[in-house]
Amino acid sequence: MNQTSSKSDVNAAGVFRRLKRLVRANWRVIVCALCLAVFLYLFDEVLEGEIMRLDSLAYGLIVERLRSDALTPVMEGFSALATPVVLVVMTLAIAAFAPGRRPGWCCAVNLVLVASLNVFIKSLVQRPRPEGFRLAVETGFSFPSGHSMAAMAFYGLIVWLIWRYEKDRRQRNLFTIAFGFIILMIGISRIYLGVHYASDVLGGFCAALIWLALFTCLGAPLFMDESKVTQG
Repeated sequence: MNQTSSKSDVNAAGVFRRLKRLVRANWRVIVCALCLAVFLYLFDEVLEGEIMRLDSLAYGLIVERLRSDALTPVMEGFSALATPVVLVVMTLAIAAFAPGRRPGWCCAVNLVLVASLNVFIKSLVQRPRPEGFRLAVETGFSFPSGHSMAAMAFYGLIVWLIWRYEKDRRQRNLFTIAFGFIILMIGISRIYLGVHYASDVLGGFCAALIWLALFTCLGAPLFMDESKVTQG
């Protein structure tokens, strides 16, 4: 009985290790597949012109329940972290202070291309922005959210760079949590301010994750110094 149990535990551990290796080796494919499925679903629903249940739930939770005079400046601050001015300044700072100029060029190219992709998708969908409860003035179409897409692409690339070059695993985890929180709050802030539906934000995140998976595989390595890549 004990031998059978031990063999089962060993087999389960072996399967788990193989699965872990498989996921690690194919994480880009997995991310692209999942995000593409969600994005295409949202894309189709938005083209039908209907307000999704997700949008209604998010409006009730974030706009109706959370809005307050104290919280609004906080949300405006998070939203500002994905404005063109802030992202350009941060890109210049990375170019100035990161070792060499390659990380700066990498971030700049990433930012320009993802912004162009966002404009292209918006021109295809042409979804009007929410009306009647905005706390900020915005123009242009709504799907996918440009702020959410830029935040995921820009700060997500920074996380990728940190994991690529930082040897301290604790530091990598801390930065991942911090930037992940910033990305999430930027998305929530766009709903809170009434300039995007929740589906716009989710669509922006999914599109940016697909972009990041491709860019970090095909584009970003061209700018980076392979000799400094951490093996940790």
